[in-house]
Amino acid sequence: MDPEVAPRNVELTALLDAIYRAYHYDFRSYSEASLLRRLRNALVYFKVPTLARLQDTVLREPALFNELLRFMTVQVSDMFRDPLYFRMLREKVVPYLRTYASLRVWVAGCSTGEEAYSLAIMLDEEGLLERTQIYATDINPDALRIAHDGVYETERLARFSDNYRLAGGKSSLSEYYSAAYGGAVFDRALKKSIVFSDHSLATDSTFAEVQLVSCRNVLIYFDRMLQDRAVGLFRDALCRKGFLGIGARESVRSSSHADAFSEVVAKDRIFQKKDLA
Repeated sequence: MDPEVAPRNVELTALLDAIYRAYHYDFRSYSEASLLRRLRNALVYFKVPTLARLQDTVLREPALFNELLRFMTVQVSDMFRDPLYFRMLREKVVPYLRTYASLRVWVAGCSTGEEAYSLAIMLDEEGLLERTQIYATDINPDALRIAHDGVYETERLARFSDNYRLAGGKSSLSEYYSAAYGGAVFDRALKKSIVFSDHSLATDSTFAEVQLVSCRNVLIYFDRMLQDRAVGLFRDALCRKGFLGIGARESVRSSSHADAFSEVVAKDRIFQKKDLA
């Protein structure tokens, strides 16, 4: 074994244990390789040479922990990211959602809110938003604040609009936002249907029965055990014949809960909970 690798792994374990004890955030089952990549950037940002020194820094100064969270949680998102996923939701899943008198949707790992607003816009165009409650959850309080405000940089709007069009948008994305605060502010009517809340897939349980769970590009940052826990939470939260959407590089096949799901759109990773009754 490379003599430089083992000490870093030991330091990572100590850091994650310390964070869990001090701040009750559990990253201990996150992918080690992914965490190490991101923490290398944190070492540069905090100007410390080792993970052990980083641990001392964030334990001595709790205010710095939220800054560290920016490195430990993934905040890469776009509106209508992977447009075909949203197009398939619109074409294959929405017809089923129409059969419910009221709808609940869970966006797990919502980051700064782009996916939640994308789903709200899609459901609005399909005439379903007024009877829908969207629960958008994440563990990063700073990301949730951005999501709640719904203000995004104007330079991102062209990409958002392209994605919206490719996702089967029925109008113009500009109808859903206005210019303010030096950016684009998304419509308050969308926000009325979204509850942004703290939730950890590593430690928390389900909180509602839902018809759709969308958790995209989150599972890839977990180890196998935590992936299995998360898929189990989604299975438990979904109603009979409810739908699960995950990221393009993710799968439920290796999960112990795989038998609970059937594929609806294999390429775009949309599954349906089986009726096992």
